[in-house]
Amino acid sequence: MVPSASDIPNPWFSWDYVTSNAELLLTAGQEHVFLTVSSVLLALVFAFPLAFLVRRYRKLEAPVLGLSGVLYTIPSLALISLLWPIFGLTPWTVIIALAVYALLVVLRNTVVGLESVSENVVDAARGMGMGRRQLLVRVELPLAMPTILAGIRIATVTTVGMVTIGALVGYGGFGTLILSGFQANFYHAQIMTATLCCVLLAFIFEVLLLVLERLTLPWARQEVPE
Repeated sequence: MVPSASDIPNPWFSWDYVTSNAELLLTAGQEHVFLTVSSVLLALVFAFPLAFLVRRYRKLEAPVLGLSGVLYTIPSLALISLLWPIFGLTPWTVIIALAVYALLVVLRNTVVGLESVSENVVDAARGMGMGRRQLLVRVELPLAMPTILAGIRIATVTTVGMVTIGALVGYGGFGTLILSGFQANFYHAQIMTATLCCVLLAFIFEVLLLVLERLTLPWARQEVPE
């Protein structure tokens, strides 16, 4: 009697799958990291100039944040479909789509961070003869950096999960393994392993960015009362 598909062992957790597909998982992980970092960096390239522009011309704040909010609400499948004909089956389709979603988080936190700088501090810096550029670089940015880094951390961790949508165009990191696992008669071990790898990668990025924040912003540490 030939066993049916339901009789074939298909566990969710399989260390044998991990050991026998270590190279495949490593390659998927490298692609996942590349797509995540590239998307967040692209978002930063646009978020910082927009935040500085909004800081200087307050009337632009509502339109700029509103537009970024509208872009954030576009369904990921629809956005991938819109970018696909332009950039084709390339990593750029995924990177640009993910950067659009990361943009709102980074932009909003940057604007909030800059606006939270005390006016008294700004006035004191101006009284010391600082120009607009010196004021931004030496006073406003350092004081706003904890909020800005918090936005970058949130955007990065969120992007790790959203990279999986790139599997639709063949560049999804662990998402490609998850999709192929579904297509291979719900290969549980592959689906679960790739999912756990996504969670682990998000945790690693979270920890690394927290450590970076503590090392680069010692003045932002809260003192623990005795």
